[in-house]
Amino acid sequence: MADEQQKGLIFFQGKQIRRTWLNEEWWFSVVDIVGALTQTDRARKYWSDLKTKLQEEGFEVSEKIGQLKLAAEDGKLRFTDCATTKNMFRIVQSIPSPKAEPFKQWLAQVGYDRVQEIQNPELAQKRMKEIYKAKGYSDDWIEKRVRGIAVRDELTDEWKKRGLLEEREYAILTAEISKATFGMTPSEYKQFKGLKRENLRDHMNDLELIFTMLGEASTTRIARDKDAFGFLENKEAAKKGGIVAGVARRELEQQSVQKVSTPDNYLAEPEKKRKKQIDDRNNQIKLS
Repeated sequence: MADEQQKGLIFFQGKQIRRTWLNEEWWFSVVDIVGALTQTDRARKYWSDLKTKLQEEGFEVSEKIGQLKLAAEDGKLRFTDCATTKNMFRIVQSIPSPKAEPFKQWLAQVGYDRVQEIQNPELAQKRMKEIYKAKGYSDDWIEKRVRGIAVRDELTDEWKKRGLLEEREYAILTAEISKATFGMTPSEYKQFKGLKRENLRDHMNDLELIFTMLGEASTTRIARDKDAFGFLENKEAAKKGGIVAGVARRELEQQSVQKVSTPDNYLAEPEKKRKKQIDDRNNQIKLS
């Protein structure tokens, strides 16, 4: 679910704010927002004290705050106190911070942007492309990455239709596809690339992204054709979808004598710069 987690990340003045889309509205991590406004290293303690104060003022914390699963620092999904935009405004009013007013304006803009994106989905893709471009990714890579997100969304939507609703089930099926495609599960792939909390797909090269898409698109097609329902049938479809991509990957490697999967990542150098270095090196080899 890495891509869905990625879409749930936004930033306020350089501070990461986690969020999730539920019941047609954004829910934000209260602890993240408290940390962004107060600059404290003990945001959880601050929020715990603030909850007591809010309850004394008549704010029904148990009804207004939801426990939703968001990605923690270790990448695992954990229950976190979350609030809607409306209730976040009320919480922010109780936090003495010079950043409170700028934050309210930012929060209102986030909600407005979401309405626009629902009415015109192309805006969401445009904003995503702008973020990746600012991080130093090439246009070709960005197009593949965005397309890969769309393929992934189609697969998870298909899984939902076929009786799979648990994040844990998605993770297991994704691991099946990856294992059959690359010979590695996502966690093994991250170790292979020297990654920790980073999004694996943000550190894949063009071909790695392409074969990831092929495995997931094949799984979607097979699940539909076989009318797979439930975990076990979809697990079998995931294996077969991954095998399709794995066979294609191995055939390419035999023909080109180069491995598709590489330990390269973009931690030290942006993708665009690394790609240029590789292209320059290949051109020199051709000329020599």
